[in-house]
Amino acid sequence: MAAARSRFGEKAAVLVETTLLRRRAVDRPGKLGPLGPQVSWWLFTGEALQQATAAVVALHRAARLAGGPDVVVHDATCSVGTELAALHASGVRAVGSDIDPVRLAMAHHNVGATTVLCRADALHPVTRDTVVLVDPARRDGGRRRLRPDDYLPALGPLMDTYRGRHLVVKCGPGMDFDALRRRGFDGEIEVTSYRGSVREACLWSAGLAGPGVRRRASILDGNSPGEQVTDTGPDDCGVRPPGRWIVDPDGAVVRAGLVRHYGARHGLWQLDPDIAYLSGDRLPPGVRGFEVLDEVAFDERRLRQALAARDCGALEILVRGVRVDPDALRRRLRPRGARPLSVVITRIGAGAAGRATAFVCRPSR
Repeated sequence: MAAARSRFGEKAAVLVETTLLRRRAVDRPGKLGPLGPQVSWWLFTGEALQQATAAVVALHRAARLAGGPDVVVHDATCSVGTELAALHASGVRAVGSDIDPVRLAMAHHNVGATTVLCRADALHPVTRDTVVLVDPARRDGGRRRLRPDDYLPALGPLMDTYRGRHLVVKCGPGMDFDALRRRGFDGEIEVTSYRGSVREACLWSAGLAGPGVRRRASILDGNSPGEQVTDTGPDDCGVRPPGRWIVDPDGAVVRAGLVRHYGARHGLWQLDPDIAYLSGDRLPPGVRGFEVLDEVAFDERRLRQALAARDCGALEILVRGVRVDPDALRRRLRPRGARPLSVVITRIGAGAAGRATAFVCRPSR
């Protein structure tokens, strides 16, 4: 920093910050690198980069919006231009606007050569006959805004403003989907994960939703189109004792409420009708699973004995339906062996018949 200050004076701090943000945008897994080498010359603020949609997720959305030569998308909260760059890369015509003059100036630098931009409030429409894309701000000084009414702009006024128009809204994955339906939303809710991490929920107005689709889980890995599960598929997923493998479904599947649909697709069954773990005798392609070695009633002493008998060393603990702190339990179990194992702890059965069960497993990878 001293060398930069001696060379660039009072501009040094801004130049260093810009360089670091550019490196973070390109080098951090799951950020903006897939948009192309031009990202290494973009301008950012720290908060804008933090809020920017991961490139793979933005490109997935852009591919859905690439519906034909007459489609024009208006990104009404374009920020520094991430979604616009993804739309352009997917061959979608787009225009952008933002209320923040600093971010809009950065967007002019980043994507202005290929996109028409203007300053505007998302709650005051400036286009007609476009698909409107909105990504409300969900952070304030680094803190997440969890309630849709606290988004900027708030979800309710947004939906009222664009009622009757094609609308796509990016939201936090933790929002109350039932409350959204009660507000009158009748489109598709898509929950998207990238490399095992749930990134967002995206609301697609009825005219943009898949035929008959109300819920969708999109599982992206960056190397292929990924897998999509919707509530239009069969959900005949029974409940049975564990087979060879236990599968912890991707978080997008769980959050979208599509565990049974995912299980039916892959020939799996549930261990309990109210718990998201699935089981089967073979794993879905490319999915990490847990091969069942032992099953014991969950008791720390018995579990410790079962793990010691298997020479357990590194230990992964997964929990659903039982109040257990995996980190604290791992410390108490004190595994000292050489073999890496996993323990899946879950409740099986409801009410007085319910029991906490631990499955000692070998992870597939």
